[in-house]
Amino acid sequence: MEETLHGLQMGIDTMWILMAGFLVMFMQPGFALVEAGFTRAKNTANILMKNIMDFAVGSLLYWIIGFTLMYGDSLGGLIGMPDLCFQSDGYGEHCSDYANLFFQTVFAATSATIVSGAMAERTEFKAYLIFSVVITVFIYPVSGHWTWGGGWLSQLGFHDFAGSSIVHTVGAWVGLAGASLIGPRLGKYKNGGKPHAIPGHNMVLGALGVFILWFGWFGFNPGSQLAASGTENAVAIGHIAVTTNLAAAAGAVTAMFVSWVRYKRPALSISLNGALAGLVAITAGCDAVNPSGAVLIGALAGFVLPFAVEFFDKILKVDDPVGAISVHGVSGALGTLAVGLFSTSEGLFYGGGAQLLGVQAIGVLVFFTWAFGTGLILFFVLKKLQLLRVPRRIEEEGLDVYEHGECAYN
Repeated sequence: MEETLHGLQMGIDTMWILMAGFLVMFMQPGFALVEAGFTRAKNTANILMKNIMDFAVGSLLYWIIGFTLMYGDSLGGLIGMPDLCFQSDGYGEHCSDYANLFFQTVFAATSATIVSGAMAERTEFKAYLIFSVVITVFIYPVSGHWTWGGGWLSQLGFHDFAGSSIVHTVGAWVGLAGASLIGPRLGKYKNGGKPHAIPGHNMVLGALGVFILWFGWFGFNPGSQLAASGTENAVAIGHIAVTTNLAAAAGAVTAMFVSWVRYKRPALSISLNGALAGLVAITAGCDAVNPSGAVLIGALAGFVLPFAVEFFDKILKVDDPVGAISVHGVSGALGTLAVGLFSTSEGLFYGGGAQLLGVQAIGVLVFFTWAFGTGLILFFVLKKLQLLRVPRRIEEEGLDVYEHGECAYN
């Protein structure tokens, strides 16, 4: 009887984590559609190509080395013991080892995809392949080991349930380094540095992509419970789904009202990114906050988002075509800090003191330093090797034909 019950539990948990992984994998076309819709038609095939290769290359490399660098036996709390070509060895506590590998693979691909949006419309395709490799086999697994792999940050008590910092800010800060070094798109800044809007070509694609991401997030966050059997896990999954949805809704509504007041119109693009900002922000504490806390976190992310976009666009003059740095970096950092305020067990607003908030702040700073620093080194080398940016003529006429020999729209 005991063996039968264990087998049943294993089957339920394995099926749950695989279904959640399938949902997260479906976020890849969501990212592709958002990036394609928010940019110009002449670069659409390039964007779609980057997104499919990001997942394909990432899947192979994370299986070959990335997973064990992140989850292998800890070497001083800094990195996992590498083991080539994943060997099934008890990594999944409640589920199949291979199901666990698949679930973690789709997370790794998400972090690399974020960089693509921040550097869209002027990056060499071969450069994208290079930095996709580096992120998947080094930048993401190392910092991931510090937290989910049992490394030094997790030992301090850092809490990032599904990856506001581990996944989203890592991709965003690497993207910030890349966008800073590659420079803005041609025509972005005119008349003494005044930013010039370059509208996306298809808001239908952009909106569909956001809805797909919103849907996929119900695998991203609830799936991170990593088990579905038993009363405790079942309750947690339902709770996480509700906090995730409420934060997204609050982010979208708040961003809409901010754009309405500030720009005299309820802007679709800002509202869409507001929903994503709420999703990114709640990802760290979706298990630890109550529904009202989730609404406040989502509303805060939606409120800050338009100002963050303006800051990078007008003050720092970093050209981010899809707002990836603001959505994933700023919102991810805010959401990570918010755990220290809204956690019902340890948060400052619930009588838990400032200790958790301090640990969360350390984590935010560490992830920024690591991802931005390694990103600067990576893109500086690519720039010196003249591999980073396409020539002026290719950028003007579009990357689709010159890089891939075909167009998205014939």
